[in-house]
Amino acid sequence: MKRYAQGSLPRRRRQRGVTLFIALIVLVAMTMAAVAMMRSVDTATVVAGNIGFRQSAVNAADQGIQTAFGWLGATVVTAAINSDDAANGYFSSVTAGEAPDWYTNSASWANASNLPLTCPAKGTNTDCAGNTVSYVIHRMCPVANCAPNATCAGVTNVCGQTLSSTAVSGEGVEQGAPNFFTTPPTTHYRVTVRSTGPRASIAYVQTMLRSQ
Repeated sequence: MKRYAQGSLPRRRRQRGVTLFIALIVLVAMTMAAVAMMRSVDTATVVAGNIGFRQSAVNAADQGIQTAFGWLGATVVTAAINSDDAANGYFSSVTAGEAPDWYTNSASWANASNLPLTCPAKGTNTDCAGNTVSYVIHRMCPVANCAPNATCAGVTNVCGQTLSSTAVSGEGVEQGAPNFFTTPPTTHYRVTVRSTGPRASIAYVQTMLRSQ
């Protein structure tokens, strides 16, 4: 048996709990990192979803462009193109210096034409992705209900037009003269489309068309 002299017995080390304290700090840090990672994943998922809804709204807006193009193609060859047709979202003129607020001013869409989209699960005027599409067409002319280059109420209706680049053929033709252009100028039409979808996703698409 090992004996110790009096006063020489080893002292018990006091338990200070330093290891437990460090372990708690590490546990808290790991918990915070896990929460941050979960929030990051959730945010990325929401952002990806919003981008998907936005892209879906843009794709749906293309249907509005195609519908407006079809309506113009059938109407531009008739006299009806010179008159407003609010039922089809068509206006034969624009105000000089016009700068409509397409985003927040609901009056800009008061007479818009809604696409007759159908989806049994979503209802009328809505596609299966939950988008509703409407459009307005403006002829780039200053005078309403008046033919291009005609004079109505004492004002000449000078519209936004593109001159033809077809040249007069033949010897002795002055290329700088007005008769250099042989076909009538083509009138411009502005088509503005709004597509509204889930999660308040809204897409606006605008294009210029011209008659042939």
